[in-house]
Amino acid sequence: MSTARVVVHPPAETGGRRVTVDGVSIGVAFSLHDLAVFLERASLEGWDELDVAQHAELIDWRGGGPEAWES
Repeated sequence: MSTARVVVHPPAETGGRRVTVDGVSIGVAFSLHDLAVFLERASLEGWDELDVAQHAELIDWRGGGPEAWES
């Protein structure tokens, strides 16, 4: 079981990855930019695409890392 607040789920067959924070779904991201926007809306302010990619260990990436957006 992961202790990460943020979970990026495996890519869907139609593309994009479901994102949850503290077990609550906050949307489907199709890029690092989308993920950064979702995290800002979830009160994790100050994260941009570079932060998301560089601090991937703080996110539970399931089914691929920050470069995987399609199944």
